[in-house]
Amino acid sequence: MDISYIINQLGEEREEYYNSVAPPLIQTSNFAFKTVAKFRQAIGDEKEAYIYTRGNNPTVDILSKKLAALEGAEEALIFASGIGAISSAIISGLSAGDHVVCIEKPYSWTNKLLNTLLSRFQIETTMIDGTDFNNFETAVKENTKLIYLESPNSLTFELQDIERVAKFAKSKGIRTIIDNSYCTPLAQSPIELGIDIVVHSASKYLGGHSDLVAGVLCSSKKIIDKIFYNEYMTLGAIISPFNAWLMLRSIRTLQLRVEKSAASTLELVKYLKTHEKIEKVIYPFSEEHPQFDLAKKQMKQETGMFSILLKTDDISKVEQFCDQLKYFLIACSWGGHESLVFPVGAFESNPDAENLPVNLVRLYIGLEEPKVLIDDLKQALDGI
Repeated sequence: MDISYIINQLGEEREEYYNSVAPPLIQTSNFAFKTVAKFRQAIGDEKEAYIYTRGNNPTVDILSKKLAALEGAEEALIFASGIGAISSAIISGLSAGDHVVCIEKPYSWTNKLLNTLLSRFQIETTMIDGTDFNNFETAVKENTKLIYLESPNSLTFELQDIERVAKFAKSKGIRTIIDNSYCTPLAQSPIELGIDIVVHSASKYLGGHSDLVAGVLCSSKKIIDKIFYNEYMTLGAIISPFNAWLMLRSIRTLQLRVEKSAASTLELVKYLKTHEKIEKVIYPFSEEHPQFDLAKKQMKQETGMFSILLKTDDISKVEQFCDQLKYFLIACSWGGHESLVFPVGAFESNPDAENLPVNLVRLYIGLEEPKVLIDDLKQALDGI
């Protein structure tokens, strides 16, 4: 399906709302019926009917159609946060006594869900280095029900061979989930590669303006139906109509924003690779990345985030570098208009930061002009 059609037309029945160019915000919790018979009919098919916004809402429905199409999925569910989508996706396929294989260094709250919360319910997780396919074969057990991927992850940017892992999982009857937040549907299509469920922290590129928190789950109709009537409706981690409306606005410019961010990133990576105070640049589309060929194979284009290792073990110098930046905001997340710096050293007491060097700094490149950002990096590096 043409991306321009998805972004600008799909799901938008303008004649139903006064030919308004922008979809309306249906900010209601409840929907009324003229007769008991019509109410009863709607209750019998709650996934398709509008009864109560915890289940279905017209504004959210337009967004879900667009995101499913962008991901090449049959259907999508929209959540109040990325971890809301991830949690429902993971829980939907597991019972007490099951086993999960997950890549090392996933999103921190995914890690906590698997290794802290679900372990209380007799669900075991094995964390593996996903860069080596053999580790998947070794880790799988008789009771393995799920393989969880994040390719690349959003801090050290290790990739997994998505197609190979998906094929292996299918041969064993194991469900696969991938967090595709870093790539967006524009840069990577995991469902085409055989993955069962794709999840996103939509607060990132899909939201695009750092003014909403949301999550997305994309999959087959069969899987979505099951999750809708169980985890989605029961746990209630739904997006508000207003945030869905904001994301509809954001989707219009998704392609432009990602392409601008990626183009600027290539210029900054090129500059930083030659700087005397940079030990290493970690970026999937850098030729020095050990999985560069795999990135080119399964990713359709570059995106706008990478990490650097400063040539120092002194955390005070790392902090000084970050503090001296003028155009990069010190913050977590990514995907908005603003450039961000995220020093791992700020989380040195956090278990999620264990085994990560204190000189690791993640940079997200926003929509500022690359020369401005390069000059900013130069003056901050000169200062240390």
